[in-house]
Amino acid sequence: MNYIVLGRFQPLHNGHVFLIEHALELAGNIGKVTVAIGSASCQMEPRNPWTGEERKQMIESWNDRVQVVLIDDINDPPNWVEHATKFHGEGVLVTSDKQTADLYRESNWEVIEVDLTNRENFEGWRIRQTAKMLSTVDDFEAVREVLSPSIPTSIIEWLIENDALFRLSTFQTGVYAG
Repeated sequence: MNYIVLGRFQPLHNGHVFLIEHALELAGNIGKVTVAIGSASCQMEPRNPWTGEERKQMIESWNDRVQVVLIDDINDPPNWVEHATKFHGEGVLVTSDKQTADLYRESNWEVIEVDLTNRENFEGWRIRQTAKMLSTVDDFEAVREVLSPSIPTSIIEWLIENDALFRLSTFQTGVYAG
């Protein structure tokens, strides 16, 4: 069985990790987990600061047991599931997002909804804003300490090693949902 976790992963954070680890438990030794990165070809901007390929590298640096696929947006929710299935394949969707769950159920998919505790701590915009505040800090130990409650260590290291935090400082100030 293929268990699919879908998201933008801007960046991969501990909420995503919880979902992916849940999918890995469900898959056990005989199933597989596909991590499907949406908005794969979006231009870099505050809501999507990392490219699809960079997000794929982030996820692969965290866990090499998952298959990672990139999916371009079509901005057409009624046809999204059919479009995305061409990339992530058939299977069971594992999600904490009610809208995504409903969309897949409407397309006759099996969906496992996972309840995230402290979900507000794992909202992408909050994590990106925190990272943006740290984007010009040269004390990487401080960066690690502040980001570690919300982002896996391997992702923080990837962001530091690839100078991927600095680009956040180039975006205009403001809060962006999503």
